[in-house]
Amino acid sequence: MADEELDRARAGDDAAFGRLVEPLRRELHAHCYRMLGSAHDADDALQDALVRAWRGMGRFEGRSSLRSWLYTVATRTCIDTATGRGRRALPVDLGPASDRVVTGDRPLTEVAWLGPYPGGTLPGGPEGRVEQREAVELAFVAALQHLPGNQRAALLLFEVVGYSVAEIAAIMDTSVASVNSALQRARRIVAERVPQPSQARTLRAVGDERLRALVEGYADALERGDADALVALLTEDVTWSMPPLPHWYAGIAAVTAFATAVPFTCGAWQHRVTTANGQPAVASYLRPGDRPGYDAWSVDVLTVRDGRIGAVTSFIGAEHVALLGLPTRLD
Repeated sequence: MADEELDRARAGDDAAFGRLVEPLRRELHAHCYRMLGSAHDADDALQDALVRAWRGMGRFEGRSSLRSWLYTVATRTCIDTATGRGRRALPVDLGPASDRVVTGDRPLTEVAWLGPYPGGTLPGGPEGRVEQREAVELAFVAALQHLPGNQRAALLLFEVVGYSVAEIAAIMDTSVASVNSALQRARRIVAERVPQPSQARTLRAVGDERLRALVEGYADALERGDADALVALLTEDVTWSMPPLPHWYAGIAAVTAFATAVPFTCGAWQHRVTTANGQPAVASYLRPGDRPGYDAWSVDVLTVRDGRIGAVTSFIGAEHVALLGLPTRLD
């Protein structure tokens, strides 16, 4: 049946092509996100890649699997995109933590900001491969943005997707030696930037019940403006950043001062517990003043360490809440 579908697709049957691609679409989209650091860029890159693949379907000879061929097209498309747009960043990439609370912080629009990814739990892979949930964790994707496109692609294709060095050389149209060199450099840079253990392993160790209490406690403390309750949930070295705002805060004293001066004074809040990047997250809704209803404000992705919250990355913008499939307004 698969061979018949392939023959139909080669003959120009776009419905057959769609049926062949559909089972692979989710993992290809996650691959594009890891390459580009933005779910919206991943949408565009995957769409572009599938158009390229469809137009070239008549030239697909079947010497590799359709999955490998689609990864080839998607990877090359992402490398072209990454080369043209540069890397995406978080506030911690721009400079040191702020030594005072900035109450009038303004969005930095000239920076291409890293964005969140909905959910993040994907089908698992072979033993020894980076777990799929780990592969969209915020720290890992942020670290990837510090790699040139070819190193980023080589690391992902080897560690996450599971291709051999020889297969990656064919996908990237380069030599085995070049792939090995790219992998060596990429692993070193990522190891320096990604804390261990991974969030996936940390969350398993914490357990669902404790994790639920931690995340709901965070949301409740913000809604009630309870600084003591919030502090009790944070590690001593906690950080809080809010792209596209450039300033960020490090340490429990600075984070508490920020929370007390800014979120606690903005208005009334409501929250919805969710997930993003395979991590616990909270969608925040703000009602400024006496206006009715709550408008989507941000997605707070929480990084857990030692049973507490070690980092809050608040992606400000209703579009991030919509990305997670949540409403942009609560009445």
